[in-house]
Amino acid sequence: MGPLRFVIEPYDGASGTVPRLHYHPYSWIKAASVLFVDSPVGAGFSFSRDPRGYGVGEVSSSLQLKTFLTKWFTEHPDFLSNHFYVGGDSYAGKIVPNVAQKISEDIEAGLKPTINLKGYLVGNPITGEAIDMDSRVPYLHGVGVISDQLYETIMEHCHGEPYDNPKNVICAQAMDRFKALLEEIYDSQILYKKCNYLSPTPNDETTYGRILQQETGALKHPPPQPQVDCHGYITYLAYVWANNNITRENLGIKAGSMGEWVRCHEKDLPFTHDIESSIKYHRNITSKGYRALVYSGDHDAVVPFLGTQSWVRSLNFPIMDEWRAWHLDGQSAGSH
Repeated sequence: MGPLRFVIEPYDGASGTVPRLHYHPYSWIKAASVLFVDSPVGAGFSFSRDPRGYGVGEVSSSLQLKTFLTKWFTEHPDFLSNHFYVGGDSYAGKIVPNVAQKISEDIEAGLKPTINLKGYLVGNPITGEAIDMDSRVPYLHGVGVISDQLYETIMEHCHGEPYDNPKNVICAQAMDRFKALLEEIYDSQILYKKCNYLSPTPNDETTYGRILQQETGALKHPPPQPQVDCHGYITYLAYVWANNNITRENLGIKAGSMGEWVRCHEKDLPFTHDIESSIKYHRNITSKGYRALVYSGDHDAVVPFLGTQSWVRSLNFPIMDEWRAWHLDGQSAGSH
């Protein structure tokens, strides 16, 4: 999304150089000024001087983001006239509409500075509702990852049961088979090859342990180096680039503030999941007349578009235009 991208090529760490960058021809900055924020505290290069500052959750981190924006616009008033949108994808689907609502409430209360909020945008967004996970079954059936028989068994015996906590034996066995098939693919983009998973999560003990075994020098979590044609190779390059002292100096990272940059290391972040559902925020902010763009990649099995379509329909907005393709250079590039 930003102005630069990594050159995808074999990287030789012994050369003493950092991975090469090139300008991104389709960057969002060609159409807008973009603020990228490391959130929650502890993500990226963000840090807290007080250890208690890391104990945040979805609600509190949303409020911190609103506070950050208030301070930023106070220091940069020349940007107040710009149309402002809040954006994020995937997990940010719980945060973005909440932040937008908080900003709208400040506007209604007459608080200064007055941010020129116009709307928000979310991509393949989670909501916290069961539909996020439940939609994986019909989606993966539709693209042929699971069979008719397995799909019908799950539909018959798992109806109304939690995706991760089936209550009867037949459902449990069917879901085990489903998850085994899901493990065979790269779920973020089902057409990509399955490679090393570079973002260990609390439930990914095997990968986490493998990475820890490769500790070298001062850096504690170097990711395994995947093949160049793996999608995660970009993450490997990002790790090397972000942990280079020259990079840190040019980015203005305070010395000693963050010992190591990692793309995702949730075990070190005490984060509370306290937004049960973001749908109410979508309803509130759009009902006030703010614009919303909800977009989905149709090869994403993490938060499938079927679930997104379902909760969007639940908002009961009238359909002003029929479903149709949108085009790029004369070719269908998606549907809306």
